[in-house]
Amino acid sequence: MNFTAKKICYVAVFTAMNVMLSSLGIKVPGGNLYLNDIVICFAALVLDPFSAFVVGGVGAFLGDLIFYPTPMFVSLFTHGFQAVAISLIVGKKDGIKPIFRVLIALFVGIIIMVGGYTLGKTFVYSTWENAVLKLPYEFAQAGIGAIVSFILYFKTPLPSFILKNLPKEEK
Repeated sequence: MNFTAKKICYVAVFTAMNVMLSSLGIKVPGGNLYLNDIVICFAALVLDPFSAFVVGGVGAFLGDLIFYPTPMFVSLFTHGFQAVAISLIVGKKDGIKPIFRVLIALFVGIIIMVGGYTLGKTFVYSTWENAVLKLPYEFAQAGIGAIVSFILYFKTPLPSFILKNLPKEEK
């Protein structure tokens, strides 16, 4: 891995955005909907797996630690694994067209996020029922993150701007 000052800055900015967005929830019946999945998914699409883990896992962990510490380890592992999986799938050089590789990666990310939080909340809140009640919000959060990051990746100049400023071993 090649760490340049620019790469460290990108990781730091994405991580700070994750921390900020994990503290700003949209009130919905039965809880909050957080928008930090947008940053996690987009960063995972443009960064290497280790950097994606820092943005996704460590950023979500820090956001929870500061604002709501109960699920912070669930966030570390779930969002970290989600980000690594997305980054690995998108970075794989195979015969699949990039748009399909991104769609597959984001779909896998949704499954990891929803499954990880459902299992994690079973342990945090001690009942399966409480975790299942949050399931629609987990799907909504993960879906919004995947859709918006897909749009940012394919319909804005952000990815090409970021990728041209990263070391050549990046995606």
